[in-house]
Amino acid sequence: MAIYPLFLAPMAELSHRALRELIECFGGCDEYWTEMISAGALTSGGQFEQWYRDAGPRPEKTVFQLCGAKPEQLVKAAVLLNTLPCAGIDINMGCCAPAITRTGAGIQWMRDSERAAGLIAQVRAVVSCRLSVKIRLGFTEDFDCLLRFCKRLEAAGLDLITLHPRTAQEKLKRRARWDYVYQLASCMQVPVVGNGDIAEPNDCMRREAEGRCYALMIGRGAVRKPWFFAQLKGTAPLSVDLEETALLFLAFLARYQPEPFHYSRACRFFTLFCDNLRWAHYLKQLLYKERTLCGMEAVLRRYFYEHEEEKLWRLS
Repeated sequence: MAIYPLFLAPMAELSHRALRELIECFGGCDEYWTEMISAGALTSGGQFEQWYRDAGPRPEKTVFQLCGAKPEQLVKAAVLLNTLPCAGIDINMGCCAPAITRTGAGIQWMRDSERAAGLIAQVRAVVSCRLSVKIRLGFTEDFDCLLRFCKRLEAAGLDLITLHPRTAQEKLKRRARWDYVYQLASCMQVPVVGNGDIAEPNDCMRREAEGRCYALMIGRGAVRKPWFFAQLKGTAPLSVDLEETALLFLAFLARYQPEPFHYSRACRFFTLFCDNLRWAHYLKQLLYKERTLCGMEAVLRRYFYEHEEEKLWRLS
């Protein structure tokens, strides 16, 4: 049974209300972090921003994550989000996606600790909720450099740091180095959350045995198994109906996301969720060919009709 708080990681096209609703059906987690919200789009009144800032079903446990390169936009966006019920606001300083980094956002903030600390001070001055950042190791594997960066942000008013212990270049190619999480946690006054490579209960147990941090953040493992948090807490059901769970996700997606988002969000979810099944690759290809949620529902019903033995996931 997990002894640390458990957080859902911010994941593009995944950490939206439909997934949160599905995880809540199994008992939920301690905090949900939203996918990145563009500060520029939010402050300019983008047409889809109402869905990005939807903190349901548990606003008191939901953290809004902001992304942007311009301090004035991030400050203004933080002010807007601070008026909504939430558990906090996080600024993304770790994303390595080219579309993000070429704008100067994401991990590019880690190139200049003074500029990053200046942003934190500006946001801290205008928001009352918890303020955090999510970062990586940086551009090189240098703990002293990482610590100096974090200490500057702490001094500027930061309340919490999440560390994904990989460098900018590594993405998911190398195992996360959790020794950096524990080392950073031992040096900071603010809480440090660890994120990376927790896909099975044994991974969680290993992290808790290796060292100390404030909480564990889980991403893909909780999409693959929406009951994963319950499993870690020791409250998971003895079996899960995979067909029912997949169809429930589609229903939540239809209810809580706009139609232009349906295909991309469904594909991202099923890319991971289908790994619970023997013929995962085959089913994924069938689902990717469907452009509507109704079409995906028909594919799923047919698959489980033909492979009834795969309907139930059983707690081992």
